[in-house]
Amino acid sequence: MTSTSDTARNPQAGSDTAPLRAKSGWIIALGVIYLIAGFIALGSVAMATVVSVLVVGVMMIISGVAEVFSAFQIKSWGKFLLWALLGVLYIIAGFVTFQNPLLAAVLLTLVLGASLVVSGIMRMFLAFSMKRETPWIWVALSGLITLLLGVLILLRWPVSSAYILGLFLGIDLIMAGASWIGLGVGLRRAR
Repeated sequence: MTSTSDTARNPQAGSDTAPLRAKSGWIIALGVIYLIAGFIALGSVAMATVVSVLVVGVMMIISGVAEVFSAFQIKSWGKFLLWALLGVLYIIAGFVTFQNPLLAAVLLTLVLGASLVVSGIMRMFLAFSMKRETPWIWVALSGLITLLLGVLILLRWPVSSAYILGLFLGIDLIMAGASWIGLGVGLRRAR
């Protein structure tokens, strides 16, 4: 059994990262794949937008089917109809997404922009209601950036619909890839 002082002298003694350290090469490879996918997405943001919308469509269809199956588990007639209707609406929305991915991109971009505006306002409100001893400025800065991003998207909407989802997807993939590579390199150094 290791004590706290043993762990302080040998940080690897109580570490749960041993299995991860053994797979650090695979973690780095995963990061490289994410980076490549991110740069491909940034190279063709319109195609990445369509792909991301189609993925949302697939998820809507899967969720709708799950809702309909769940409806049959409900014993009350009113709740059954509500759950079944919700599932059918999800399924229809998923198929509409496949029929017209550009219209779906327009709607998703509008929802994204509006969500960012609301989220930014809420974060700024939260920051200004925090006690001054806490690091409220970071929350306020995050809220301001989120608010500005949402406003920029909405000001360029519907034109921004052709590229914004693909741009966000590409940036997200690159950031995820960089973090996986950083984790893998850090684990390799810890050996």
